[in-house]
Amino acid sequence: MNDYGKKGLIGVLTPQANTTVEPEFWTLLPTGWSLINTRLTSNKKTIESRLVDYTKNFEKTAEQFANAPVNIIASACTGASYLIGQKAELEIKSEMENRYKVPFVTAALATVNALRDLDVKKISLLSPYPDTLTKASVDYWQGYNFEVASISGPKLETEEFHPIYAMAGSGVLQAYRELSDSASDVVVMMGTGMSTLTSLYQGQKENLKAAFSCNSALVWSCCKKHAPSETPSMETWINSMSWKKNTIC
Repeated sequence: MNDYGKKGLIGVLTPQANTTVEPEFWTLLPTGWSLINTRLTSNKKTIESRLVDYTKNFEKTAEQFANAPVNIIASACTGASYLIGQKAELEIKSEMENRYKVPFVTAALATVNALRDLDVKKISLLSPYPDTLTKASVDYWQGYNFEVASISGPKLETEEFHPIYAMAGSGVLQAYRELSDSASDVVVMMGTGMSTLTSLYQGQKENLKAAFSCNSALVWSCCKKHAPSETPSMETWINSMSWKKNTIC
């Protein structure tokens, strides 16, 4: 191993136009960790059809890592999991691990892992999605026996290059404030393409309800799987916000 990634190297599969995953991952990664990234691509016309199409090419896309010494492969794409469902997602996880001989985790499964580690059942969803995808996400979380207590989210950016990836952080923070008044245990900021770190940091300053993003859960889950003794509980991960020194909030 070279000087970068001595503690762990994550191979990340990122949706083609997502401009959030890399900066948030680099901010969230603990010292000694590194990543390499490749893009999930599709020429399908709708968000939903592209997301499903990505899952059909996980194995092919990961071939771009070649013989790089990745310790874990991560799919930074939550929406795909909601659409294909638990059974298909777990089958893909098994296929990827059999092929590449390292753990494979999706952002959605990482979020399930984080919620279980927190030992919570009632969740609020901060959704950047159109209604159809939000509904699919509710079905997904309920399938893992989580109760969805409330849902809110910023307005889709219909005039920008992408309705989710172009969202302003101010809308995310406002939705977070609204959800903090709900009767849930934690706020889950869904979608790896919605920027969240400034809102998470500001929410802690305002003493809002505990919250985490799917990107945060994915980084934590990767670290936990590869270096369990060195990775804290999800509660400590949320509260420490050790990454805040790496970003301008």
